[in-house]
Amino acid sequence: MDAPDNPWLSLDYLERNWGEVSEQLVIHTTLTLQALAIAFAIAFPLAVIARRAPRLSSPIMGVSGVLYTIPSFALFGLLAPFTGIGRTTVLIGLVAYALLVLVRNIVVGLQGVDRDVTDAARGMGYTPMRLLLQVELPNALPSIIAGLRIAAVSTVALVTVGVVVGYGGLGQLMFRGLQSDYRAQIMTATLLCLALALVLDLLLALAGRLAMPWARRRTAA
Repeated sequence: MDAPDNPWLSLDYLERNWGEVSEQLVIHTTLTLQALAIAFAIAFPLAVIARRAPRLSSPIMGVSGVLYTIPSFALFGLLAPFTGIGRTTVLIGLVAYALLVLVRNIVVGLQGVDRDVTDAARGMGYTPMRLLLQVELPNALPSIIAGLRIAAVSTVALVTVGVVVGYGGLGQLMFRGLQSDYRAQIMTATLLCLALALVLDLLLALAGRLAMPWARRRTAA
């Protein structure tokens, strides 16, 4: 039987269009990593403030929660008149969506630290900063890594929505493939998105294991 004229999988498409495919993959990857880095840099101090000042916890969680509920198409559309069409608009939207996941997981991790452990550290003369970095943060790492993994996978998916403002990474290929009914283009972009999400998730899981050797020993025991 002859192969279909418009197959879903085509090495020929990949070979002929590798330059464009690799370019969009790089854009997709860098956008995801940049958004995660910025979101974490914002989320961590916010989570610490929420933990240290319970009165501020509700406002912080409420604002990040409201941002998360805005539909992505609508958010990018609202930002476009102010930040323009392109990378900046998409990046701001991605950071906004990642904040809730990261803030919530960091707060949960910090709240889960045994009070006896923190009280003992304070009794030994630990300053608040030393307590945070040497006691609370290591104990909160499982929750923080879990939050990063969730945020990474969801951000990979959300980058594709950036096509609405002309900067969607692999979403650009998906959109054009859907418009022209070019199945190989759609499937290639989709599989690369899935692969990118899987790779980032595995790398973060590995980083978590390396950062928590005590957890590996506990599992081995």
